[in-house]
Amino acid sequence: MTQTAPTSATDPRLFQTIVKGVGQAIGDYRMIEDGDRVMVCLSGGKDSYTLLDVLLHLQKRAPIDFEIVAVNLDQGQPGFPKDVLPRYLTQLGVRFDILTEDTYSVVKEKTPEGKTTCALCSRLRRGILYAHARKIGATKIALGHHRDDILETLFMNLFFGARLKAMPPKLQSDDGTNVVIRPLAYVAEANIIRYAQAREFPIIPCNLCGSQENLQRKVVGEMLEGWEREHPGRLTNIARALTRVTPSHLMDRDLFDFASLSVTPAEGDRGFDPDEYPQREFLSGVQELDMLG
Repeated sequence: MTQTAPTSATDPRLFQTIVKGVGQAIGDYRMIEDGDRVMVCLSGGKDSYTLLDVLLHLQKRAPIDFEIVAVNLDQGQPGFPKDVLPRYLTQLGVRFDILTEDTYSVVKEKTPEGKTTCALCSRLRRGILYAHARKIGATKIALGHHRDDILETLFMNLFFGARLKAMPPKLQSDDGTNVVIRPLAYVAEANIIRYAQAREFPIIPCNLCGSQENLQRKVVGEMLEGWEREHPGRLTNIARALTRVTPSHLMDRDLFDFASLSVTPAEGDRGFDPDEYPQREFLSGVQELDMLG
């Protein structure tokens, strides 16, 4: 029995909010085009389940034709429930591949005690998924990173890497042979959590990295959650800022030619901008998806 639409327990307005955000991101960055074969990386977590739901929904309604192949990588984690995803995907009626590679043992062997496993685990996982995408002729690789993941990455790089860098909604893969897309780039994690709970997805926890309670990313995530509780709309403003960058008002000499500025600036930039901040960080009643307008 196909379950590509939300169940009766799901608020249709919530689903449409998520769909609208995904559709807008796909359009803004030309993530999916006619004839694409999209490999959806399914981890068994709430984000990738939601992503698959929305892409299956859009596949039926979009004015273009594109294929979907769901792919899960079984990394050999102890106790991994091998039957959950095949059963779920069979019920959905979607084409899928289950890959099996024991990266768990490699990561545990190579990672010093007390260090986080994320970097090595991600690198190994990427290599396997990129290779499989080439094997099946996938033109796009869809990942389940959402808006809050992007903001966490921004502050991780800012605080710990001294770089003003986030997570792009679309990029060329490390090996140069794949295009990676993040259709949930405009979607708030809070909406995904509510949707996943309503859909009762068969969530598979990650026993490798999910148990590392002291991860810096977890601390940054808690910081962002606190900001949103105290100042609703702040994360929307930060996300909007990533789409409205003024290189001449930063300090990167590779992005802007400060050395060549003269009495008559070539770009006519103002020396002192007036304050353009609203009285409050958000307007009462403004929906989160106003950032898409």
